[in-house]
Amino acid sequence: MLRQVADGVLVHESEFVQSNAVVVRGRSGVLLIDPGVTGSEIGCLVNDLRELGESVVAGFSTHPDWDHLLWHTRLGEAPRYSTARCAATIGEELSDPGAKARIADHLLETEIAGQVPLELLGLVTGLPAETTYIPWQGPQVRIIEHQAHAPGHAALLIEERGVLVAGDMLSDVLVPMLDLDAANPIEDYLTALRLLEGVASDVDVVVPGHGSVGGAEQVRERIDQDRAYVLALRNGQDPAAPRVGPSAKPGWEWVSDVHEGQLQRLARRDERDGAPR
Repeated sequence: MLRQVADGVLVHESEFVQSNAVVVRGRSGVLLIDPGVTGSEIGCLVNDLRELGESVVAGFSTHPDWDHLLWHTRLGEAPRYSTARCAATIGEELSDPGAKARIADHLLETEIAGQVPLELLGLVTGLPAETTYIPWQGPQVRIIEHQAHAPGHAALLIEERGVLVAGDMLSDVLVPMLDLDAANPIEDYLTALRLLEGVASDVDVVVPGHGSVGGAEQVRERIDQDRAYVLALRNGQDPAAPRVGPSAKPGWEWVSDVHEGQLQRLARRDERDGAPR
């Protein structure tokens, strides 16, 4: 069910890893950011929009992870946007005919096996690199592109509503997940946090890709918390991190595995490169 978090901004939270789809009401329809995960959830979203008398006039995917690139015919044929780098990344991945099958195989290990509509996965149009705002008839939505979590990752600032849609950052349940295939993932993440910090004074609501919606006081708290985690990684320390181990939210204990995996991959990078982080 859609829940209003600011004037004209609504969120639909998935049962699957608390994925958040964001709806922004415009003059002639809505902008849909990172639609839901399962077919039934997207159907619920469509029904909610119909009850509001709204249709989708534009879509946006914050980054090239499969769960942020989904769509369904019931949402219509509105243009779907992303950053140019995001579109290029998913375009290259989908050029492999077996890509969707591998995602489907991965989902067999989850509770949503067979429920995810992959037919329209990743059919996004990359906006030119100099694009500052999403092109649509509604509140201005500023694109804050960075390379922290994935190539072409974008946070979105709905300026007139004071809402920051953070993509896979600033979560209360996930630790920062670095793009460990990048040349300098730690510095990329710290740079992105500085960008988000630069708009924090304009934010009343933060919506992470996964996790709980936060208020103005939590924006800086989450930035500070994530920066402390990433700095500990840079310094070769094992962060005493909230969201890991006993402090993990019930049902999210697997985040500790993500954390350990990052530590191990960073250690292997250091050993391979013979250089500090």
